[in-house]
Amino acid sequence: MPKHQAPPTNPSMLGRLRIVPVDQQAWVSFVDRYGPSIHSWCCEWGLDFEDAAEVTQRVLNILVVRLREFEYDPHKSFRKWLWTVVRHAWADFVRSRERGGRASGSEHVQDALNRLAARDDLLARLAVAFDLELLDEAVARVRARVHARTWDAYHLISVEGQKGREVAAALGMSVANVFVAKGTVMRMLREEVKRLESTLDQ
Repeated sequence: MPKHQAPPTNPSMLGRLRIVPVDQQAWVSFVDRYGPSIHSWCCEWGLDFEDAAEVTQRVLNILVVRLREFEYDPHKSFRKWLWTVVRHAWADFVRSRERGGRASGSEHVQDALNRLAARDDLLARLAVAFDLELLDEAVARVRARVHARTWDAYHLISVEGQKGREVAAALGMSVANVFVAKGTVMRMLREEVKRLESTLDQ
């Protein structure tokens, strides 16, 4: 499922969400703006539509409280903060289903949970210091510039967490070339993020 692209952060809307009782118009705007992204992330991590909707609702219930104390910092990424809140809610949901002996609705959920460390490693290197919106734009630009098999090699090993030998067999490449492709894309992503960030400072 493609990633949903949320609109740019609206500091005024976030400020209105600190009002008690909740500014209903601001809350509706927030849900319209970020709800689809929350749901899309959950589906990307292996939940089916209904389970993703349940986690989305849980996240919104958390946010209606936490946003009362949230202070927007234009030098930091609100979307990254939101992504982290959603990730924790998703992981809690999956683990609670496992403890209860219930299926989560997707045979890929456990695999997604096991791949979380690999995915976090990617995000730690590329997104901790940068806005995730810039990362999304960098991904789109780099993907358009590299050969499809190079991108697939990077994606399968870095994002999906597959082993080098598995990726090599699937793509008809040598293991060495798989890691070369991974390194090439990672370098291009870092360079593209820095380039995008520099344009914002001008």
